[in-house]
Amino acid sequence: MLERERIIEIIVAVFSVAVMIGTMVHIGSTYSGTNNALSPEGGEMLVAAIVGFVFLLVAVGIVLAYVLNDPEDGLEDEPEAQSSI
Repeated sequence: MLERERIIEIIVAVFSVAVMIGTMVHIGSTYSGTNNALSPEGGEMLVAAIVGFVFLLVAVGIVLAYVLNDPEDGLEDEPEAQSSI
C-alpha cells in the first residue's frame, strides 16, 4: 500500500496535469482558425499556458514540501555547532 504522502502527491499531480490539458483543449477550440489550425493569438495563449503550468508546478511543489514535511525527519533542524576545547 502506498503511503499517505505519496497518494497526496499523485492526486495533486494528476489534477495539475488535468488542468493543463483542459486549458490546452479550451485554447485549441477557442482559437482555431481555418483548417483547424491554431491562430497566432492562440499560439501566444498556448505559450502563456505552458509558462503558467511551469509556475503552477513550482508553486505546488513548494506547498507540498511544506505541508508534507514531518517534524521527526529533522529537516528543519540546524546542525549543532561543534564545540572546540
